[in-house]
Amino acid sequence: MINSKNTIGYVVSGSLKDNLQIRLTVPSQDVQEGAFVVVESGDWLFFGLAIDLRLGATDPRFADEQSGERFPHHLGELLHGATLYTDLEVMPALMLERGPALGTDAYDQWNAEIQAGIRPQPRAVPVKTIPPHHAVTRMASAGDIAEIFGKEEEGNFVIGHTREQGHPVRINLKKFTQRSAGIFGATGTGKSFLARIVLAGLMEHDTASVLVMDMHNEYGFDDTASDTGETVVGLKTKFPAKARVVGLGPGAQIRGQTPDYNLEIAMRDIRPSDVMLLARELNLRDTTPTTLDAMVKTFGMGDWFHEFKEMKVGATTETEDGKKIPAPGSVAHWANGVGVNVMAAEALHNKLRRLFTKEYIRQEPAADSVKEVIETLKAGRHVVLSFGNFESDLDYLFVSNLLTRKIRSAWETLTNAYRSSGGKEPKQLIIVVEEAHKLLNREMAAQTTFSTIAREMRKYYVTLLIIDQRPSQIYDEVMSQLGTRISGWLGDEDDVRAVLSGLAGRGALRGMLSRLQPKEEVLLLGWGVPMPLPVRSRRYDENFWKELKGGKKGISEQSAEESIRELGF
Repeated sequence: MINSKNTIGYVVSGSLKDNLQIRLTVPSQDVQEGAFVVVESGDWLFFGLAIDLRLGATDPRFADEQSGERFPHHLGELLHGATLYTDLEVMPALMLERGPALGTDAYDQWNAEIQAGIRPQPRAVPVKTIPPHHAVTRMASAGDIAEIFGKEEEGNFVIGHTREQGHPVRINLKKFTQRSAGIFGATGTGKSFLARIVLAGLMEHDTASVLVMDMHNEYGFDDTASDTGETVVGLKTKFPAKARVVGLGPGAQIRGQTPDYNLEIAMRDIRPSDVMLLARELNLRDTTPTTLDAMVKTFGMGDWFHEFKEMKVGATTETEDGKKIPAPGSVAHWANGVGVNVMAAEALHNKLRRLFTKEYIRQEPAADSVKEVIETLKAGRHVVLSFGNFESDLDYLFVSNLLTRKIRSAWETLTNAYRSSGGKEPKQLIIVVEEAHKLLNREMAAQTTFSTIAREMRKYYVTLLIIDQRPSQIYDEVMSQLGTRISGWLGDEDDVRAVLSGLAGRGALRGMLSRLQPKEEVLLLGWGVPMPLPVRSRRYDENFWKELKGGKKGISEQSAEESIRELGF
């Protein structure tokens, strides 16, 4: 039985390699690039994405001549409909066996075989064949969208709606967090708002613990939108019991409010690798690793930073014969004693003064706040680390890498205990990183903990959510590890290419991505979604919170009969 509702055309040609050509039976303006369409073919449904529209004519002369002016109006319309047409190019993505017509003996037998386990349960699978000529094509219904992207009762989360008909599109949050993900878009396209929506879904459904590296103090407390001046609700406001706002440094205030507690870093926790990560920021020399290694050998891993900080540069003393030599406690005195180049050691000390003077680095912090952050995340709650007044790249690189290094160690220990001795299963953790290209560019990726998490930590229940406007500057190996990619409009061709790297159908998707609306339209891609799809993203407003917190659903309820009818049975 063919569902005539929303029918837009029929198949006229195509192949798996070159896509399907659909002859439209509706005006071309009724279908847009990126539309989710369904081709009905006997016992199968084919789901695809509209990627191009092309005007055609049975004879080029009919396209060249304006028949409406040469003939009476009604004759011109008839001639136009018979000789001029529009073809829609559809990239098939998935196919689903729907079985024989509902109510027939063949359907009863087919269904009985499924229930008996003789035949597998129908599920959407990658396309391996194509529908025949003249197979009817229609716009996807809400039931089709739910069949592919998940139903509400399955714990899925509405990320947006189809652009043509406004059907809800969901992502599976559990699957989303099982691999690292990325949210991309040019400046001003609403990346931070979309990230808030995703994070709110994770928190509401308790899918994972969340750690947000909030460089610009946007996520914790209420903010004000720069373009509209409206209040942007913070995650702490809506999740007061689940979320903790942590301020960097003693006495930190975040947008005039006091955080739940402050993060202070103990000098004993600083490792040479944390310093080497700042090589570009501090303009470190090639001799730095040698100097740091000698420092650790002299004072130990826990004391080297404090001892180096306390040394003086240029301090001298006089011998009995009046000769000036480096004074005890000076950098030069230590360097001479261990055989390190004095000029290299003093240069390193001068450059590390930018760290030595940081208020959040303490010899004896008031509390072990790093451990408190880790314990909060272990308990399934969420942490927004606001950097307050420390918004320089140096602060962001140093603190985020050190904290993540400690978290990585803790989760590896938890996972190994769970797998070896049957301990408690670790809570899935997702670390949110803004300005990701600063931490994951080609130069830094090999040194940071973040690249290790993107490549290896999935098996230890830790993944990343990276948010960035320049994905082309993120190391290729890291981009290849991203499961789900949600991208808004990107103006730079290199950025578009980076987002689509490693995905099938890149050529078709490239134009689609570059033609998104600058705001509130995103393209869902990658492992975390069954097929690519452009959607109109949800608005981060009061209505969103009403829907999330169990108010009005914003989604029309359908009877079982209506859902079956929409699926074409």
